[in-house]
Amino acid sequence: MVAMQQRLLGTVLFLSMSAAHALTPDQQELRAIYQELVEINTTNSVGSCTVAANAMAARLKQGGYTDADMQLVVPPNGPAKGNLVARLKGTGAKKPLLLLGHLDVVEAKREDWTRDPFKLVEEGGYLYARGAFDNKAQAATFVANMMRYKRNKLVPKRDLILALTCDEEMVPSEFDGVDYLLKHHRPLIDAELALAEGGFIAVDASGKPVSHGVAAGEKIFQSFALEVTNKGGHSSLPVHDNAIVHLADGLSRLGKFAFPLHLSATTRAYFDGTSKVIGGTQAADMQALLREPPDQAAIARLSDNNPYYNAVLRTTCIPTTVNAGHATNAQPQRAQAVVNCRILPGESVADVQQTLVRVLADEQIHLAPMGTAVVAPAPPLNPLLMKSVQDLTKKMWPGVPVIPILVAGATDGRFLNSAGIATYGISGLFKEANGSGTHGLNERLRTESLYEGQTILYELALRLAE
Repeated sequence: MVAMQQRLLGTVLFLSMSAAHALTPDQQELRAIYQELVEINTTNSVGSCTVAANAMAARLKQGGYTDADMQLVVPPNGPAKGNLVARLKGTGAKKPLLLLGHLDVVEAKREDWTRDPFKLVEEGGYLYARGAFDNKAQAATFVANMMRYKRNKLVPKRDLILALTCDEEMVPSEFDGVDYLLKHHRPLIDAELALAEGGFIAVDASGKPVSHGVAAGEKIFQSFALEVTNKGGHSSLPVHDNAIVHLADGLSRLGKFAFPLHLSATTRAYFDGTSKVIGGTQAADMQALLREPPDQAAIARLSDNNPYYNAVLRTTCIPTTVNAGHATNAQPQRAQAVVNCRILPGESVADVQQTLVRVLADEQIHLAPMGTAVVAPAPPLNPLLMKSVQDLTKKMWPGVPVIPILVAGATDGRFLNSAGIATYGISGLFKEANGSGTHGLNERLRTESLYEGQTILYELALRLAE
């Protein structure tokens, strides 16, 4: 353990000088893998995860992995949706550790970007490209670290499994790689726990790290179709029974409704930890909502002032699309809408549906779920994992607290948690308050953060595997 700590400290000290000095061989290797990966277009429209998976397999083969150590899994009817699974064999004393990254990226148009989104560009201490942060930095880091483990002849107590998958960004998708592997090739990725995306180092306006977020659970994605139909008629002979009005009134009631507060172990730890970082009136409100009973005025202020606070305090349901009418001179025969819900872990889809029916309060509004939600419980805050992250964070960023966070969106972690594989979002990457351009224009990652993420993920996997 002492040797590992000395090695880690040395790495951190070196990283602080990396801007002015040459990269280490391990960092050079990561940089090359990262550049190759981000410059392979893996968008849904014209890209190919299969090309990227094959490129990463070639890298691993150069690093000492054999064909028997790796498997390329391409779903039928999805030739561009390939997934790569590679395994470093351990002693088998413990169940495996899964390292999960996704290869696909959100669409990016060259004419919208300042730079070519599929060419890695370094400017002003930042790396720019589509996927620079989400999720090719972490995917490339896992590849580089797996190669480094092999070179170091590591034989851990757990097998280390690397899974690079496709279609995480497509919700829903018949080709989602994690979902497909669990359904058809579960032994390839079966593990006790997994490290994946979702966590990050939050920084302030000056770029200083303020907290290290570890994602432990995410909200459930479920949409509902709403529809009102009637006989319609000529617009010159209006009646009160109007499909659009029925739907609009129901949606208006929904817009004024808030689901009740529901705190979990993750969100309690999040608000408690965050209150100690931010201070001021918001910190006082966070402590007030943690009391029994919680302070309703504090809840309202937090919910109104910060969309993320509101999102993790309760289930949310909002209308996202509306379609109504068939002619400008006719009473509508049909009015339709989609309401998208993000449901807290531990709450049921059926209960949320019943609440929607009650809030819409109109028998003419027919409501039906769209598809079947992946219901995934939040994983427990694993003591070994949390202690390891805290120790490593203290060495790399002294004074920066580790805070559990709930993912308000959706990641492939929902499939793993639903399957009983406890999944935690940890990247070690700095993320700016504006999101660093993920899913938007000019996505970027601080150059130094790429190598800091490499260090913390390398050492964390070692601790969990040994």
